[in-house]
Amino acid sequence: MLAEPITADPAQYDDATMSARELRDRRADTLFRGMESADEAERRRMRQQIVVEYLDVAEAVAHRYSSRPEDWNDIRQVACVGLVKAVCRFDVNRGDFVSFAVPTIAGEIKRHLRDNSWFVRPPRRLQELHTVLATEVPRMAQQLGRSPSARDIAEDLGESVDVICEAVSCFHGMRPMSLEATAREEGATLADTLGSDDANLAHAELCVTLRAACSTLTPRERRILYLRFTREQTQSQIAAELGITQMQVSRLLARILATLRQRLSPEMLAA
Repeated sequence: MLAEPITADPAQYDDATMSARELRDRRADTLFRGMESADEAERRRMRQQIVVEYLDVAEAVAHRYSSRPEDWNDIRQVACVGLVKAVCRFDVNRGDFVSFAVPTIAGEIKRHLRDNSWFVRPPRRLQELHTVLATEVPRMAQQLGRSPSARDIAEDLGESVDVICEAVSCFHGMRPMSLEATAREEGATLADTLGSDDANLAHAELCVTLRAACSTLTPRERRILYLRFTREQTQSQIAAELGITQMQVSRLLARILATLRQRLSPEMLAA
């Protein structure tokens, strides 16, 4: 919780002739200078009040980088962190605070976006260019009265058209499409359009090789294989259909399988 505000001497200001921002800057200047002689607890209270005074600056910078409503809370928090860092680092003898705070806050937000927003991380140059496009494209659209083309943007920024197109496509690395998103007019989702592994694909090569090996068998041998392994008949049923004994079927199956194993061995396949 913030401590009670430290109020600068109101006699220093003429409210009738100074704007609210000027009054705030004067108060902040007094607080910054007061830190030089204050103890640690007092400096902490002074920094807290300055942060509260300039929260609107942090929010204004955050709005520049918040392209989607759901990003706002995160970016606003990062902007506040940047504001705190700016207060801690500011040297009152080197210019006004806002001029120092704005780039400090923007830098904090850019680092956050660079390090946490990309699901697929493109080269840093493209990341930075993508950020520039977020502000430059609306500005150009307002000037041209239409959406700028990639060539318009490239000429304005001094980049090649290919680089601009790559920077634009970076958006998909930052915001990947959900698999539940609708991909077709009939309501199919993106997940429905994705291919999957065919359970039989791993056996395709084996089936082709086995078919070639079986082609060298006699018609009766192929019939026995078909009845036993496709129709799943017993040896007795096969014997009855072919007019031979069950023992003969057993011997024929053993010989057929031995032949196939030999023809499917790595040495035979290599030959």
